[in-house]
Amino acid sequence: MRGMHLSSDPVEPSSEQQTPEVRFVTVAEHEAGQRLDNFLLAQLKGVPKSRIYRMLRTGEVRVNKGRVKPMQRINAGDVVRIPPIRMAEREAPDLPSHRVDEMRDRILYEDDHLLILNKQPGLAVHGGSGLPFGLIELARASWSHIPGLELAHRLDRDTSGCLVLAKHRQALLGVQRQLVEKSTKKTYIALLKGVWRGAARRVEAPLLKNELQGGERVVKVDPRGKMAVSVFEPLERFGSRATLARVDIETGRTHQIRVHAQHMGHPLAGDDKYGDEDFNREMKSLGLTRLFLHAEQLELLHPITECTLRVSAPPPEDLLSVLERLRKGGGR
Repeated sequence: MRGMHLSSDPVEPSSEQQTPEVRFVTVAEHEAGQRLDNFLLAQLKGVPKSRIYRMLRTGEVRVNKGRVKPMQRINAGDVVRIPPIRMAEREAPDLPSHRVDEMRDRILYEDDHLLILNKQPGLAVHGGSGLPFGLIELARASWSHIPGLELAHRLDRDTSGCLVLAKHRQALLGVQRQLVEKSTKKTYIALLKGVWRGAARRVEAPLLKNELQGGERVVKVDPRGKMAVSVFEPLERFGSRATLARVDIETGRTHQIRVHAQHMGHPLAGDDKYGDEDFNREMKSLGLTRLFLHAEQLELLHPITECTLRVSAPPPEDLLSVLERLRKGGGR
């Protein structure tokens, strides 16, 4: 059941709780080709990764009765032995039922293969690092009848908008292949500091991540990094204060838009990592409480039907109200 834990009432545990059983799972056609460790992570949601890799090291997990390595690829028809896992070993979060139910209100598109949600700001895409749950945990609880639901890509915690989930492995691989081949079109709206001079501008700047700065992980423009491409197009200027821009990204690097905007001298409003403190303070006075970045539109080929799929998420009210206050206040 959604968001439920084992009862703490002093009742006699069931036989299933006392003696969890070994499972033998036959790999389906749509699950073939993936690494064994990734297969287990999907099968054992909520079990710590360290426990899963320990099971592999000690030979508790077997494929076709033989010991295997974590990176071994599995084939359709393989039989995977999964050892019993006690509920105490799982890290299943206690999901608020109203948050689970709200996921149904976030649907932008759904069929038998894909689920595209309008991600709300402030919600990480997955739990971890002190967060008990994220969007994927809520989605799996809301669509509990779909065992293979997975994130096809990610959005930053404070970014809202279009987010694709795949209902099975074939759909997941199809979307991820397009992301690697850069054939998807992802469009964002962002509020930038200052006046953007001229028209649209293409930014090609390599990004290096995981550089430590005061103990905090950051991304920066660095020739040793991976190439990243963003196209900024000004939509509306608010005097000398700010510029509303549409941003198309051809690559999907971590914090790409935020770092490219900073690199161009126009950091994003509300960005507490790469932004300008004075600008952020000014935008906060206008009601901005988070990063002004919204994934407005996504275009891709459907991984199964191969039809063009174009999905839009309207800008949320919290961002629209900031723009309205900027319009009323004028520029400086």
